[in-house]
Amino acid sequence: MMTQTVSLHRYQPRFHQGVVDLILPIQTQEFGIAITAQQQPDLNEIEAFYQRGMGDFWLALAGDRVVGCIGLKDIGQQQAALRKMFVAGDFRGKSQGVANALLNTLLGHASQRKLASIWLGTTDKFLAAHRFYEKNGFREVSITSLPEAFPLMAVDSKFYRLAMPK
Repeated sequence: MMTQTVSLHRYQPRFHQGVVDLILPIQTQEFGIAITAQQQPDLNEIEAFYQRGMGDFWLALAGDRVVGCIGLKDIGQQQAALRKMFVAGDFRGKSQGVANALLNTLLGHASQRKLASIWLGTTDKFLAAHRFYEKNGFREVSITSLPEAFPLMAVDSKFYRLAMPK
């Protein structure tokens, strides 16, 4: 099987439908999470929600197909929330390197902006994601330790924090 070249890009509105088409089937079909695009208002306002302050949103593209995405939401006080990290099934795995490339892009951005912490919430169903985050230095935290400005989602049940190197 030939691997398709993937390139990383900052989000542009022309890829909006591609982002929705990547995320929703993973949430609803693959993991059986009952959630719609309407219940995720950040999906319809990626620029206003993510691409402001210290935040941003990146895409992994195979040609013009969105095969991965990751968002960083500025929540103030040199902190941010990692959100919407998804990789298409046929682009997952260490050999593909898409998830690592997306996370490294986000961490490089966070480091340049001197962020102190990156927080994230995920569902307990995303077991591979838990291993990925833990392998990359994220530590599990309780919901009570989240910053007040953390954008909590109804489906979030497991939380992590990454302390950025100073």
